[in-house]
Order: sequence, then C-alpha cells, then structure tokens
Amino acid sequence: MEYTRQLARFCADVTFNNLPPEVVCKAKWCLLDYVANVYGSLKLGAVNQVIGYIKSIAASGPATVLGCGFKTDCHHAAFLNGTTAEAIEAQDGLRFGGNHPGTSVIPAALALAEANERDGAKVIEAIVAGYEAANRPAAAMHPWHTLAGFLPTGTCGAFGAAAAAAKMYGLDAHRTATALGNAGYLLPLSMAEHLMGGYTIKIVQGGAGAMAGLLACGLAHHGLTGLPDVLEGTALGGGFCKITSPAAPKYERITDGLGQHYSIMDVYFKPYTACRHTHGSAQAVLELLDAGKIESETIEKINVQTYGIAQMAVGKDLGPDPTFVSAQFSIPYVVAVCICDGHLGPDQLIEKRLADPKVVALAKKVTVTADQELNALYPDKTSSRVEIKIKDGRILTRQVNIPRGDPRDPMDEKRLIQKLKEFASAKNPMHLDALIENIINLEKIKDIKKITEAV
Repeated sequence: MEYTRQLARFCADVTFNNLPPEVVCKAKWCLLDYVANVYGSLKLGAVNQVIGYIKSIAASGPATVLGCGFKTDCHHAAFLNGTTAEAIEAQDGLRFGGNHPGTSVIPAALALAEANERDGAKVIEAIVAGYEAANRPAAAMHPWHTLAGFLPTGTCGAFGAAAAAAKMYGLDAHRTATALGNAGYLLPLSMAEHLMGGYTIKIVQGGAGAMAGLLACGLAHHGLTGLPDVLEGTALGGGFCKITSPAAPKYERITDGLGQHYSIMDVYFKPYTACRHTHGSAQAVLELLDAGKIESETIEKINVQTYGIAQMAVGKDLGPDPTFVSAQFSIPYVVAVCICDGHLGPDQLIEKRLADPKVVALAKKVTVTADQELNALYPDKTSSRVEIKIKDGRILTRQVNIPRGDPRDPMDEKRLIQKLKEFASAKNPMHLDALIENIINLEKIKDIKKITEAV
C-alpha cells in the first residue's frame, strides 16, 4: 500500500468547494482557537525571550509575527507563531494521535498565505489538508511514538506544515509526496524528556515543526527530492513510522476513510491552560466549586484517581525548580490553583503564581493514583475522579469522564470566542470583534493580511 502517496494525493486534491460545510466550519474554529492561544501565550516570559531572539536576527520580511508588531521571513514567522500557539498549552489536539496539529499547520499556512497574497478559502484548504497530514501519521503510531520518547506535535506537525505549504504552492500529488518525504528528513525530534523535565524549550515544538515543514516543501518546490514513501518506508525498513515507534504502526489509519471522514472533526479544544490529561481533574474541581465555596485552609487532603497514562504523565508535583511547563503537566498544581483561583488560564502560569505559598502548600496535599476502573475506560474516556476531604470529615467527590472541549462535549463557536476575548483581554474590544467576524467569514476574505495584520 502506498500510504504516503495516497495521503499526498488527497491533500493535493483538497478544494474549498468540495469540502463539507461542517469541515469548513471546524477549520475556522481551529483558527479562532489558534489566535486565542497566541494572545494568551504573550504573557509568558519565555515566549518573549524567544520573540526577542528572532527579532534580533530577522526583523523584516513579508510575514507577520502575530500580536508582536513586526514582520519577518516566512520561516521565522512560522516558527514564532507556532511557538506562541503552543506555549500556553491550551492548543487544540487529537485524542487519537496525542498531537496538537494547529500549532504547526496554521502558522505555516498563514505565513505563506500572507507572503503570497492568498485568500481565506485557500487558507481553509491548507488547514484541512495539513490537519490530515499531521493527524493520520500520529494516529498510526499512537501511543507508541510518545512512549518511545517523541512528541508528535513536533514530529508529525512537520508533515502537516509541509502539506499546508504544498496547498499554498499549488503542488501536484507527486510534489506533495516529495514535500512529505523532505519533511521526514528535516523534522524535529521533539524529545518528550524535555517536556517531562519541565524545560521551557518544549514550547518551540510546534514552531519547529512549522518551520521544518515550510523548508521541506520549499525545497520540494525548487526540485529537491525526498522519499515519497516516507511514512511506511521501502524494503529497507527505514520508514518514519517504523523507526520512531517500538510497536508495529497501524498504517491503515493513514488512509482509512480518507476523503470521507476528516480528522479535523475529531479535534478537541481546551478550556484550560494545561495538558489535556489534567483537564478531567481541573473540571471536576471547578464543578465542585460551582456547587459550593471551598476554603483551601479547611482541606485535609485531596485524592485524584485517573487512568494510567495520566498518572504517569501528569501525576507528579512541581519539583524543586518549577517552570510553567512543569505546572502545565502537574495534576497537583492544577488542582491546587483551581481551588485557590477558581480558574485556570494564562494568569495561573506566571512565575508569581507558581511560587505562591498557599498554592504550593495545597498542591502538597494532592495525591494522584491510577484507578483500574478508570483505566479500563481509556482511551474511549479520559476519566478522572477528585475526592476532597475536609477537616470536618466531609468528602466532596466529582468524576468527569469526558472533559469539556471533546467533540462529544464540544466547545462551540460562542465558547471559543469567549476564550479568545479572555486571553486577549488587553486588546480593544471593538478591534477584537472585527477580527473575530473576519475569521468566522474567512472564506470571504480576499487577502489574508486583513487577519494577520489585525492580530
């Protein structure tokens, strides 16, 4: 089976007029959510350090660095716009692949669209094609790719960015397959060890995938050749999926239902600025708070029961030298800050909040264990149960089986707009309303600069 070539052929054939209306709508929602995450991430010091560095070496060009007031070349714009979309950890994601496609695909699409004066319909095509090229390889290797130590947001994101760029260049199926092949050679390793250690370099994985995909496609456009069977490989046994997955990849996931079912429809949105594995716990706590006020001083201990992968990935505390990355991947911190603040957004990730003695003390009262019953529900359900024991003997319990934002409990357009306005709270409301209106009517926009220059 020519899995890579079939995927490339599909991506090359995507046209706006042939896309189902619900797919077009979801692509626009993904862009809404993407812009929200860019705004929210600008509050983080590490993000501004990355922006400052790139601005010092490449402060001019045709592509806007969103929300930052300057332009640069397409590759660096995609890198920065992927970094800002990733850093706040509220980006969209695919449960079936463990990846976050928007942080690589959308920056690549926007950079080339702006530089080449493409319209909104072309951006929608690029987003849809890019999500398929990022999501399907990730799904073919899930969860083994991550368990082997890779983060598919960066690795598979490069394939998505290359496919999105190929749409912008108008490449045929053969050249699109070559672009994917080049991406397999250039993509970032995106080592999970950096995330698990709380290192802030983690935030660039989406941007690194976007930049690698743009470069891969640009080189294909100018004649450089890459393996057109890059995902499955040849008789040599060196295909990307095989060499980065300890278990046999399910290659059929790359092409099953291709053109009938669009993986973008399976993408979830995040209401909270933390790893998706923490969201059941966060939602359970906030629902308990909605039912009645809980004073942190009255809490004796908190038990969180969840599925095995969540316990392994985010069950740890902040450690001795916490960063916002370690906070995003810590159920104890997430639970504690939700109780103290009644909220989990960008402000809960700033250094001052991480060091608050009240939050730190409460986080130490949280234990996280894997529960056999909840683990049996995974991956269909990502369930978490929170039990808060009050010093007067009461036990407050809440279980969430499907965290909000999942397509089965979706965040609709209204909620995504609320998220954007919250994360962009410093912006002029009338300015934001105009930007939102243009994104909702993206297919009518003749020049994408009407959006990129307005962010």
